[in-house]
Amino acid sequence: MKIDFGYDEILFLEGESGTVGVVKIAHDNKMLFIATQDNEEIVQFLEKDDIIAVSNFKKDKRAIRAQAYLTREEDSPIVILNKNHPSTKRLAQVLSVGEKVNLNCNITPGTHPEQDVLCSCDSLSGLSIVKTPTGVELNRNHDKYTIERF
Repeated sequence: MKIDFGYDEILFLEGESGTVGVVKIAHDNKMLFIATQDNEEIVQFLEKDDIIAVSNFKKDKRAIRAQAYLTREEDSPIVILNKNHPSTKRLAQVLSVGEKVNLNCNITPGTHPEQDVLCSCDSLSGLSIVKTPTGVELNRNHDKYTIERF
């Protein structure tokens, strides 16, 4: 299923108990910094049509927009936690950035430095979001979505 949207728009994929917002990087030669608990910093180089996917477990579109904005426009780094870190239980949202994002409800939120997997609610689990030049392609039909101005 293909969904087209512009650089000034945000796609919301709505699930039963969570929402995932998707925006394009929209900038050439973008670098993303990923901080790990092992005092490492991973640098990910991004293309203009790569995506930022923000998964929110409270269905809060305003929070999704804010996190996407901080990552895309303010170069806010991503922090990766260890699986036993107590804060993983309190995360209201997590994000992933790259050319493809696989949604999965069976992972610990905020603990995956690989940017191709993202914790989501059960009803969105198994959905793959792949960048296209004009939007994204999903691996299956998902008709509960909206596109809004970003």
